[in-house]
Amino acid sequence: MPLGYLCLVLHAHLPFVRHPEYEDFLEEDWFYEAITETYIPLLEVMDGLERDGADWRLTMSVTPTLAAMLADPLLQYRYVRHIDNLLSLAGKEIERTRWQPEVNHLAHMYHQRFHRAREVFVNQYGNNLINGFRRFFQTGKLEIITCGATHGFFPLMQTNWNAVRAQVEIGCREFERHFGKRPQGLWLPECGYAPGVDEVLRDAGIRYFFVDTHGVLYAEPRPKFGVYAPIICPKSGVAALARDTESSKQVWSAIEGYPGDYQYREFYRDVGFDLDYEYLKPHLHQTGMRTHLGIKYHKITGRGQNKEYYDPHAALEKAASHAGNFMFNREKQVEWLAGSMDGRPSLIVAPYDAELFGHWWFEGPDWINFLLRKVHWDQQTIKMITVPEYLDKFPKIQLSQPSFSSWGHKGYCEVWLEGSNDWLYRHLHEDADRMVDLARHYPDGGNPLRRRALNQAARELLLAQSSDWAFIMKTGTMVEYAAQRTKIHVLNFNTLYDQLKSNDIDESWLSQIERRHNLFPDIDYRIYA
Repeated sequence: MPLGYLCLVLHAHLPFVRHPEYEDFLEEDWFYEAITETYIPLLEVMDGLERDGADWRLTMSVTPTLAAMLADPLLQYRYVRHIDNLLSLAGKEIERTRWQPEVNHLAHMYHQRFHRAREVFVNQYGNNLINGFRRFFQTGKLEIITCGATHGFFPLMQTNWNAVRAQVEIGCREFERHFGKRPQGLWLPECGYAPGVDEVLRDAGIRYFFVDTHGVLYAEPRPKFGVYAPIICPKSGVAALARDTESSKQVWSAIEGYPGDYQYREFYRDVGFDLDYEYLKPHLHQTGMRTHLGIKYHKITGRGQNKEYYDPHAALEKAASHAGNFMFNREKQVEWLAGSMDGRPSLIVAPYDAELFGHWWFEGPDWINFLLRKVHWDQQTIKMITVPEYLDKFPKIQLSQPSFSSWGHKGYCEVWLEGSNDWLYRHLHEDADRMVDLARHYPDGGNPLRRRALNQAARELLLAQSSDWAFIMKTGTMVEYAAQRTKIHVLNFNTLYDQLKSNDIDESWLSQIERRHNLFPDIDYRIYA
């Protein structure tokens, strides 16, 4: 038996961004970039591990909003259009740089990557990457978990527990619709935990969830093994697992962690800003705004503006070295912990945003690939594991009540509740109460038009509750879009509420917003009752 186990967790999430009312829309690029740079590379890593016979384990959340976008025919079509545009640009770059060997090989690299992404997306997975994730989920090596329906921040929803229950139960139902069975685990949006949330999870059949480090360190009574073993919530019987700070910081910190190494690709130097505007114009959005196009020729180099050209081979060697270093540190960590675990193997939980790997840290998927291979073939001290496997192996777990916590700055609610975004909560709380009122007032829905309006009201409320909008307002990026999205969903909900109460539903307008905000096709508003 190994001395300890490592549970690598990737939180794959994007807010629901879909704008059929426009021919193209800038913020949809978040989704397309994540497909090309993160989700397809991760699936390729899993493919290679399976092909080579490695015994690997990985845990991923696929949030309901992300799953809805991956399964949406319009966004699937637009992704193919997006990747075809990048293939065209990369082809032009091969020609433009033919007398610049230090850049030309990179243009060829991007052209090959875009071609492979298109091949995987269209031909291997039929335009729906959920088919790929489901495939590895069924093998048992990839543990997929769900999340709140639209990533609502639970600690700030406690004024209406029915709203929390709706976020959880809809997330579980959507998971079952996409992956064929109910989930065992749930990623708390922003790792936001408050006492009582675990009881909602229990009612939905959830077996475990993740919290930030202090959620377990400050648990009551104090956990004997700290963050290196799960704890069981006394009232619900649901397991809570905490992030290991040491292993997390080695990866996510751009200053102290691996992604800041000077050999790695520089994210912020992109041809979308470096090259002549007229040359780029055919490849930009209809607005003509310069944006990141995903072709980047420079490595991090240092803190100055003068960047050296990127060397993929040197970066790959560095990723392998960093994977070996991470594994070595985990081996020493579990060896040190072994003396205080009463003979029980420690569990190191290392969670990250999935989009760090490939999008922000270009070499991140290669690092994961090297790590999983090295853990399998190069040592015996640690082993990869999923949480259900660990809970089955070691069912004797301490009872302890986790503390209020999140993984946001300072560890509580400040990111999602402060001067830039506090205005939205009066509307979210009022609309949650109104949704419960509607669900109780119309227990059977009545005629089909009313049922459609009630279900759409639930969708609009859920979309307004997304923690992403408050987060964007706090960080100061795309603030206008985040505020507009919140206002649109609140206004749509209130309009539907008034129409339902007056029994005067505008079917034409309802059809428009149903087409625009079409996620969760099987939603049942009665969950709010």
